[in-house]
Amino acid sequence: MLKVPDFQKAAKDFRAGKLDIQQFTRLMYAATDSNGGSSAEVVASPSLGATGNRESGVSAVQDSSANLESPRLNLDLERAGRCGYPEVIFGPGKSLDDLLLAAQRLLSERQDVLITRIGNDEALALAERYPAAIHNRSARTIRIAAVQRTTEQTKSGRVAVLTAGTGDIPIAEEASETLRWMGFGPTMIHDVGVAGPHRLLRHVPYLQKCDVIVVVAGMEGALPSVVGGHVACPVIAVPTSLGYGAHFQGLVPLLGMLNSCAANVIAVNIDSGFKGGFVAGLILNRAHASVSSRQSAD
Repeated sequence: MLKVPDFQKAAKDFRAGKLDIQQFTRLMYAATDSNGGSSAEVVASPSLGATGNRESGVSAVQDSSANLESPRLNLDLERAGRCGYPEVIFGPGKSLDDLLLAAQRLLSERQDVLITRIGNDEALALAERYPAAIHNRSARTIRIAAVQRTTEQTKSGRVAVLTAGTGDIPIAEEASETLRWMGFGPTMIHDVGVAGPHRLLRHVPYLQKCDVIVVVAGMEGALPSVVGGHVACPVIAVPTSLGYGAHFQGLVPLLGMLNSCAANVIAVNIDSGFKGGFVAGLILNRAHASVSSRQSAD
């Protein structure tokens, strides 16, 4: 088992850039047991203890670095080549063992990890294993980069993520975390719903410079149409389940967004911040590729 001082030194070297993600992962899984095999355990921490969070029943994870396969997981490692981005791991229903193994397998292929709808206890355990992981508690996501990047390496393209109300922020955060995983730097603008239309107007000059906009709204879902009437780019509408009884847990804003009279508004599923962010990232990728192609031709 990897001792705590060794783990702390490896984590420090990783943060300082002396170890890349593959070297760090190998250290986590290369501790030799008394039988000469290869094993590793979650390192004890003040918050988790030696066996993880006792309240949630999360146990210490023991993996073999020589065996990254599992009958419970069949990761699509070719998806990045086909679709531009690796498989995203949907957290609910997966054990901590599943999540750790999925993350390790993706990182071993130098593919960035994004896990959505992850529980807080599982996220803490993953962050303990991978100190460079970024856990957004509001979004319920965790990101782990296979290759560390600086903010200067963010892809070109301007994208804004808007919320109608503060209650919509968790879904908007999921969209934004997805965009960051894809390499983009979204601008978040909150609480600009139609009940106070002047709040949106001061942001219109910026929005008119965007390549794509994600608008997250509950209640009657009117904000995407209003935004769409001000801009010449795609507006991806994300309905949320935030609203009163006749709102039907997001069905009303979804139908309103599908029936938007603004021709540039397209809608995704209820509370699907990931899908809204992912489609926005694909649009940005295509726009960037088109610009690069024209510049190369010139």
